[in-house]
Amino acid sequence: MPRRQEDPDRLIVCRNRRALHDYFVEDRIEAGLVLVGTEVKSLRERRADIKDAYAVIERGEGWLLNLSISPWPGSKYFNHPPERRRKLLLNRRELQRLAIALKQRGYTLVALEVYFNQRNRAKVLLGLARGKRKYDKRETIREREEERAARREEPE
Repeated sequence: MPRRQEDPDRLIVCRNRRALHDYFVEDRIEAGLVLVGTEVKSLRERRADIKDAYAVIERGEGWLLNLSISPWPGSKYFNHPPERRRKLLLNRRELQRLAIALKQRGYTLVALEVYFNQRNRAKVLLGLARGKRKYDKRETIREREEERAARREEPE
């Protein structure tokens, strides 16, 4: 099976694969992360969990919640709290557009990926998403299985 093409300019730290199962992602937004030194070192060692991470907009600023970055083992005194709120770097227009979308019923900002770009900046890929119902999830699974079966039957 051919794998999805990866972007060679990205060093992906972690992905939230469950988000695509639980949400319809309608738009994707790249945002920078404000981190302290030991968080960057832990991210480089891929010691992060993005499973429950989401973003909120409060008082004109974007915040990423529930992104768990484990303490760096090389530091004894100056480590960071693992699940602290992290500020998102977005411009004003993006923040306003997202704030309007989040006020609509059913939308949320879900963290999809954390990665380093080609300039070694920590970034997070956010998805403007609407939650799926149980029958939507079943339909998605059925479509995926049909696609796999069709791929298996194709002669190469």
